[in-house]
Amino acid sequence: MQTYEQSLEQAKEFLLTHDDYLVVSHIQPDGDAVSSTVAVGWLLSCLGKKFTLINEGPIPERMKFLCLSEQIVNMELHPPERSFKHVICVDCADFGRVGLTQQCFAPDALILNIDHHPTNNGYGSATLIKPDAAATAEILYDLIHAFGFQWTKEIATAIYTGLLTDTGGFRYSNASPKVMAAASELLGYGVNGPELSETLLEAMTLPQMKVLVKALNTLEMTPDGKISWVYVTPEHMVEAGAANDDLEGIVNYPRNIQGVEVGILFKVINDQAVKVSLRSAGKVDVAALAQTFGGGGHVRAAGCRIEGTLDTIIPQVIERVRQFL
Repeated sequence: MQTYEQSLEQAKEFLLTHDDYLVVSHIQPDGDAVSSTVAVGWLLSCLGKKFTLINEGPIPERMKFLCLSEQIVNMELHPPERSFKHVICVDCADFGRVGLTQQCFAPDALILNIDHHPTNNGYGSATLIKPDAAATAEILYDLIHAFGFQWTKEIATAIYTGLLTDTGGFRYSNASPKVMAAASELLGYGVNGPELSETLLEAMTLPQMKVLVKALNTLEMTPDGKISWVYVTPEHMVEAGAANDDLEGIVNYPRNIQGVEVGILFKVINDQAVKVSLRSAGKVDVAALAQTFGGGGHVRAAGCRIEGTLDTIIPQVIERVRQFL
């Protein structure tokens, strides 16, 4: 098994050797996915390479201040009329997370897999995976240093964004000394930390607030107070005028209740499927739990999609969490 340093060299070789890249992140991208996408685009531009940035759907509005974000193609609106031989997947815990963008991969495509999820199975012809990294942006921070490129405020802001969002504002246990040192360095390049925290972690749109109220009205707990959950239905979304990215952070509310070990958000996709987001206080490995349903993620933050109706899935998931407690 190769070392992390060897993986960095392999990734460098992949970027240097080829051209005309397709860069993709996971469906419904979060801060780390978007910042990692633009960071790879920035790296490729420094190398003089041709590239296309793409996602299955739109990126969150609050992420559109990032450099190169305007170049991320929304495949739902503008699907490429060609395929790509060289693909870079960022922040995708498994291949299925790239969604419909895989339709743009050539049958013999070479894939560079850059990710930090412990559940990543190592797909691709080249991998740069660091399970103990706080974010994929942390890995790209290392890759930029490995190339020795001159930092700019724009790329520093992108990397800082990934670190900020995936550490919950540097509050989670993954905010390691290395992460904090990196954040300090990035602030030195002109990153406006307080402004980013306000924009990405504090500010809420009215639809966000409305859908949060609806979710909290469904709040339930197990009798022992160790498991708490909320759910959101398509009707809630319509009534609140909310989009998928307005659900960001809702799962933390049941998790933050004193004594709760696992907080859960059930998001009804349709009458046949539910997306389940799980957050752990530390006792339960929710990544391992999510894997039993075909999902994945991190020890304290994971998710999965389960086929079925909400009324059958809730008790099924609650019982599985009990088994992991």
